Amino acid sequence: MAFTDKPHLILLFMMSSTLILFVSALDLSNASAETPSSGGDGFLPLAEKHVIIRNKVSNKQILNVHCKSSSDDFGMIHIPWNGSWSFRFHVKLWKTTRYHCHFTWYKGGSHYFTIFKTSRDDKEFGDPPVCKECIWDVGRSIKNPVCRVPRDPKDGPYCFKWEDNP
Repeated sequence: MAFTDKPHLILLFMMSSTLILFVSALDLSNASAETPSSGGDGFLPLAEKHVIIRNKVSNKQILNVHCKSSSDDFGMIHIPWNGSWSFRFHVKLWKTTRYHCHFTWYKGGSHYFTIFKTSRDDKEFGDPPVCKECIWDVGRSIKNPVCRVPRDPKDGPYCFKWEDNP
């Protein structure tokens, strides 16, 4: 009887070892403000993303930004006009990653926008396309205040309205 259980123990050991290696390879707490990394856009489970928010408000004021997800809260960030701020993270395995941001500036009001959501920014055949480096211009115009700028300028920006009505 003990001899017939040996293959099952070996299989159980291999499966648990693989699971332990996979989980230890995940870096789930790496949200940081860093410079952009090289490499093209990609669509992979647990893909690393780099969100860049650029202040383009029309009245050239400081842009106050507070971004957070269910597991990260970056606090209040002050971006000078024509400046930028960024953060990095990995898309969750079940593709439920979302980062919500609150934007304010002098004579600009108070606005909300989901700066990253997998259903829009990590969809293989989406419009806008998948981004590894998601560059956002905020405050370009009143009609389309938030625009994701693609790597290739010929693709043009993908602009959105505020999500002020939750």
